[in-house]
Amino acid sequence: MKTILSTKILSLAQKERLLNAGIAVVSYDAINIEFAEFSMDNSFQNLIFTSQNAVAAFLQNISKEKNVDIDSFSCFCVGEKTASLLEENGLKVLEKANYGAELAEILVKTYKNDSFLFFCGNLRRDELPDRLRENNIPCKEITAYATRLNPKKFDRHFDGVLFFSPSGVESYLTANTIGNSTAFCIGTTTAAAVEALTDTIVIANKPTIENVLVQVIKTFNNRPLESA
Repeated sequence: MKTILSTKILSLAQKERLLNAGIAVVSYDAINIEFAEFSMDNSFQNLIFTSQNAVAAFLQNISKEKNVDIDSFSCFCVGEKTASLLEENGLKVLEKANYGAELAEILVKTYKNDSFLFFCGNLRRDELPDRLRENNIPCKEITAYATRLNPKKFDRHFDGVLFFSPSGVESYLTANTIGNSTAFCIGTTTAAAVEALTDTIVIANKPTIENVLVQVIKTFNNRPLESA
């Protein structure tokens, strides 16, 4: 039986999906998230979120504030799950993309006369805010959460290791090596963090945990599966 390591704790349903395909799984959280406290700048109505963590931090903070009308906000986000979390909490999503660079191009092309409040983490990437500033689009950043590495040593071999962020890669490599394991990555940015260490990389077709699992099962069972 193939055994994989997930650098994010998987749900019971996700683990069962792998086990039903004959793949054993070990999972842990390679990073921890700490929400920050901040005050809203109500002069902005256009909000940018590039992760579910940023949305969760935003929701936690506005729950403590008075006179915040969520109906007045228009949201722009990265990821289907991020969009779903916003909509589930009554926020309007105008645009979504798979990557920050893609979202930046949408904003530059269609919303160049607007201004934006960008909720991000302490390790946020530069592509999106830099692209907006290059086009003189006002963008104020709020560091809504911090990513902390949570290294853990594994004294065993895994046939595959699942990575969901560059910081997750960094945390894993603090105590381990890739070796001859297949690196399954949620997207191209995460894959770029391991490409110097291995040639055996599989990138999800869509940046979701479910699609990473699809690629794992497809790779080790050598059969086509439904997309996710």
